[in-house]
Amino acid sequence: MKKIRRVLSLLTLCSAVAFGQEQPRQGGGGKGGRAPMPENKTPVSPNPGQTVGLFLNTDKSFNGYTLMAPKHNNVTYLLNNEGQIVHQWKSNYEPGQTAYLLPNGHLVRACMMKVQGGTGGGEGGRIEEYDWDGKLVWAFDYATRDYQLHHDFKVMPNGHILALMVERKSLEEAVKAGFDARLLRDGYLVPDAVVEIAPAGSGSGKIVWEWHVWDHLLGNNDSAAHPELIDPKGAGRGFPAFWNHMNSLDYNPELDQIMLSVRGNNEIWIIDHSATKAEAAGHTGGKHGKGGDLIYRWGNPAAYQRGTAADRQLIQQHDAQWIPAGSPGAGNITIFNNGYERGWSSIEEIVPPVDVDGRYIISSGKPYGPVKPAWHYEAKNRTDFFSSEISGAHRLPNGNTLICAGVIGNLFEITPAGETVWQYVNPMVHGGILAQGELPGKDVRGHLWNAVFKVHRYAPDYPGLAGHDLTPKGVIELPASEKGKTGLDQADAPAGERERFGNNEKGKGGKRPPRNEENNP
Repeated sequence: MKKIRRVLSLLTLCSAVAFGQEQPRQGGGGKGGRAPMPENKTPVSPNPGQTVGLFLNTDKSFNGYTLMAPKHNNVTYLLNNEGQIVHQWKSNYEPGQTAYLLPNGHLVRACMMKVQGGTGGGEGGRIEEYDWDGKLVWAFDYATRDYQLHHDFKVMPNGHILALMVERKSLEEAVKAGFDARLLRDGYLVPDAVVEIAPAGSGSGKIVWEWHVWDHLLGNNDSAAHPELIDPKGAGRGFPAFWNHMNSLDYNPELDQIMLSVRGNNEIWIIDHSATKAEAAGHTGGKHGKGGDLIYRWGNPAAYQRGTAADRQLIQQHDAQWIPAGSPGAGNITIFNNGYERGWSSIEEIVPPVDVDGRYIISSGKPYGPVKPAWHYEAKNRTDFFSSEISGAHRLPNGNTLICAGVIGNLFEITPAGETVWQYVNPMVHGGILAQGELPGKDVRGHLWNAVFKVHRYAPDYPGLAGHDLTPKGVIELPASEKGKTGLDQADAPAGERERFGNNEKGKGGKRPPRNEENNP
């Protein structure tokens, strides 16, 4: 019977992988079970009859070019503040999940590859680089049943790429590492790792540095006495194969540190990249002397027994990143706090406590600070701003913050006081482009079909734009005269997806996938 259950779990996971989906869950420190997901609301335009495209653009917005890779399409767009296309690139793959514009004008993007195994959420497996003219100049595939790139990556100053990866561990390996077999819902694990890829030639790369969660588990140690280690017992309840569920990675070259958003723990972690490859597998070495152990963590003290569920400040967050030099708050950290079970999202900006030597401070018996964010954004009516999964936010040079409410394809810019000064809704959906006046509809999870993982805006003087034609080439959305002709207005889930996950109610998300799946990032 146990063998049958494992086979069924694997088949269920493979079904989720086929769509690169992600199902939310509560991580360490939360209550057991899964709360009903509040509704992801379709954005409402202030302009009568408008449903997609540019909703708002004021003189308080930061002028620049926004890079957007719709989740259900192979095209990556570069848009100006007027919502006009200035450039685009086409791949043979949907995003898996991130795209960036490099200083040399090349686009580098993650691609979703469909392989057996993987994470069941945020599938990647391939990274591609295109020149400005759309020619593929480099690609790297790293996806099998036993390991797969996923969600996010970051290009380093030396041209290497840091990327998130999962690796498969058997039930026997998990039990030996300290996991309770009764809590493993899928009978195996895919814990996270970070790999540094040195591109080689036009279609290859070499792993030159790596870090693995598996090397930094708590073992027989006391969690409260060792916040630098990762407790496999978590909250003492069942968890799926995609245990850590990391969904973003950032690299700080000045500090030589890597920051990870660990959704499964409701935390962000920071590790020391200055440790050698050998040191990163151990507990000593590097500038901080801890090897690959955590040098900072924040968001959920219960994950290391220095707090309770009431102390949790992050709720299934995404996109933790350092504010770059030249922007207000440089060196601080911004986080998209999805707030899945509470039903509203927020943006947090925190200032990690460090000493004069730049080491993160933690007092005996206390959790890592800060006690509260230095800046926080939520909508005046909290539930007006909610994206249950994916999403991101980053600080702009003028002090504004660009936000991607990813599940609903809603991109907007706010001032430090919370005033919305720019807004754009993605018109690209599964199957094509909406006409003005049409709505995207929802998939079986309650995600809108115009979802976007996250976006980035580049200043007009960004080196990657220099010397290139940025002439506006029209909007993405079709004119209102095409309304009702696209066949995409509030389109339901494709038949294949309905068959896999059961019938659904149109526009309501319907029957959600089984609990042991993790559906996109």
